[in-house]
Amino acid sequence: MALTTLTLTTRLGASFGKDTSANDSAVTFKGSSGTLQCVEIDNTAASSEDAYVKFYDHASPTVGTTSNDMTLPAPAGKKIAYQFSEGIAFGTAITMACVTTPGKGGTSALSSTVIVKVVYD
Repeated sequence: MALTTLTLTTRLGASFGKDTSANDSAVTFKGSSGTLQCVEIDNTAASSEDAYVKFYDHASPTVGTTSNDMTLPAPAGKKIAYQFSEGIAFGTAITMACVTTPGKGGTSALSSTVIVKVVYD
Protein backbone atom coordinates (compact mmCIF):
# COMPACT_ATOMS: atom_id res chain seq x y z
CA MET A 1 0.00 0.00 0.00
CA ALA A 2 1.28 3.42 -0.96
CA LEU A 3 -1.28 6.05 -0.02
CA THR A 4 -0.98 9.69 -1.08
CA THR A 5 -3.44 12.43 -0.13
CA LEU A 6 -3.72 16.04 -1.34
CA THR A 7 -5.98 18.96 -0.43
CA LEU A 8 -7.87 20.36 -3.42
CA THR A 9 -9.82 23.53 -4.03
CA THR A 10 -12.48 22.34 -6.47
CA ARG A 11 -16.22 22.09 -6.39
CA LEU A 12 -16.02 18.30 -6.73
CA GLY A 13 -14.30 17.62 -3.44
CA ALA A 14 -11.73 18.93 -1.03
CA SER A 15 -9.32 16.01 -0.99
CA PHE A 16 -7.71 13.56 -3.40
CA GLY A 17 -6.38 10.17 -2.37
CA LYS A 18 -4.36 7.70 -4.42
CA ASP A 19 -3.40 4.15 -3.45
CA THR A 20 -0.79 2.93 -5.94
CA SER A 21 -0.89 -0.67 -4.76
CA ALA A 22 -4.45 -1.33 -3.59
CA ASN A 23 -4.82 -4.77 -2.06
CA ASP A 24 -6.70 -6.81 0.54
CA SER A 25 -5.53 -4.56 3.42
CA ALA A 26 -7.98 -1.83 4.36
CA VAL A 27 -6.82 1.74 3.66
CA THR A 28 -8.52 4.71 5.32
CA PHE A 29 -8.70 7.76 3.06
CA LYS A 30 -10.58 9.81 5.65
CA GLY A 31 -10.82 8.86 9.33
CA SER A 32 -13.99 10.84 9.97
CA SER A 33 -17.32 11.44 8.23
CA GLY A 34 -17.14 12.53 4.61
CA THR A 35 -18.63 12.34 1.15
CA LEU A 36 -17.20 10.25 -1.67
CA GLN A 37 -17.42 12.16 -4.97
CA CYS A 38 -15.61 9.99 -7.52
CA VAL A 39 -13.43 6.90 -7.82
CA GLU A 40 -11.07 5.74 -10.56
CA ILE A 41 -9.88 2.12 -10.57
CA ASP A 42 -6.95 1.24 -12.82
CA ASN A 43 -6.87 -2.51 -13.34
CA THR A 44 -4.94 -2.38 -16.64
CA ALA A 45 -2.06 -4.46 -15.24
CA ALA A 46 -4.35 -7.48 -14.81
CA SER A 47 -4.79 -9.79 -17.77
CA SER A 48 -7.43 -12.08 -16.26
CA GLU A 49 -8.41 -10.96 -12.73
CA ASP A 50 -11.30 -8.59 -12.14
CA ALA A 51 -10.84 -6.14 -9.27
CA TYR A 52 -13.51 -5.34 -6.68
CA VAL A 53 -12.95 -2.23 -4.61
CA LYS A 54 -14.92 -2.48 -1.39
CA PHE A 55 -15.75 0.69 0.54
CA TYR A 56 -16.48 0.71 4.25
CA ASP A 57 -18.11 3.32 6.49
CA HIS A 58 -15.74 2.13 9.20
CA ALA A 59 -12.36 3.38 10.42
CA SER A 60 -10.73 -0.04 10.81
CA PRO A 61 -12.72 -2.82 9.11
CA THR A 62 -11.57 -6.41 8.94
CA VAL A 63 -11.67 -7.41 5.28
CA GLY A 64 -13.73 -10.59 4.94
CA THR A 65 -15.49 -10.07 8.29
CA THR A 66 -16.81 -6.49 8.32
CA SER A 67 -19.70 -5.93 5.89
CA ASN A 68 -18.77 -3.41 3.23
CA ASP A 69 -21.12 -0.58 2.27
CA MET A 70 -20.37 -0.48 -1.46
CA THR A 71 -18.45 -2.51 -4.05
CA LEU A 72 -17.16 -1.09 -7.35
CA PRO A 73 -15.95 -3.54 -10.00
CA ALA A 74 -13.14 -3.01 -12.52
CA PRO A 75 -12.79 -5.67 -15.21
CA ALA A 76 -9.37 -7.14 -15.99
CA GLY A 77 -7.30 -4.93 -18.28
CA LYS A 78 -9.57 -1.90 -17.83
CA LYS A 79 -9.53 1.50 -16.16
CA ILE A 80 -12.95 2.63 -15.00
CA ALA A 81 -14.23 5.80 -13.35
CA TYR A 82 -17.29 6.27 -11.16
CA GLN A 83 -18.77 9.69 -10.45
CA PHE A 84 -21.49 10.32 -7.90
CA SER A 85 -23.35 13.55 -8.71
CA GLU A 86 -24.78 13.90 -5.20
CA GLY A 87 -21.82 12.19 -3.51
CA ILE A 88 -22.08 9.18 -1.21
CA ALA A 89 -22.10 10.02 2.49
CA PHE A 90 -19.98 8.07 4.94
CA GLY A 91 -20.82 8.80 8.58
CA THR A 92 -17.72 7.34 10.28
CA ALA A 93 -14.83 7.07 7.80
CA ILE A 94 -14.02 6.40 4.12
CA THR A 95 -12.04 3.16 3.97
CA MET A 96 -11.45 0.73 1.11
CA ALA A 97 -9.82 -2.56 0.16
CA CYS A 98 -9.31 -4.21 -3.24
CA VAL A 99 -9.94 -7.94 -3.74
CA THR A 100 -10.68 -10.56 -6.41
CA THR A 101 -14.17 -11.51 -5.18
CA PRO A 102 -17.14 -9.23 -4.49
CA GLY A 103 -19.20 -9.36 -1.31
CA LYS A 104 -18.31 -9.55 2.34
CA GLY A 105 -16.33 -12.80 2.04
CA GLY A 106 -13.84 -11.63 -0.60
CA THR A 107 -10.37 -11.47 0.98
CA SER A 108 -7.80 -12.27 -1.73
CA ALA A 109 -5.59 -9.57 -3.24
CA LEU A 110 -5.02 -9.43 -6.98
CA SER A 111 -1.71 -10.75 -8.26
CA SER A 112 -1.16 -7.55 -10.28
CA THR A 113 -1.03 -3.87 -9.28
CA VAL A 114 -4.31 -1.98 -8.93
CA ILE A 115 -4.32 1.82 -8.57
CA VAL A 116 -7.31 3.49 -6.90
CA LYS A 117 -7.86 7.25 -6.91
CA VAL A 118 -10.65 8.97 -4.97
CA VAL A 119 -11.98 12.50 -4.57
CA TYR A 120 -13.84 13.17 -1.33
CA ASP A 121 -14.64 15.82 1.21
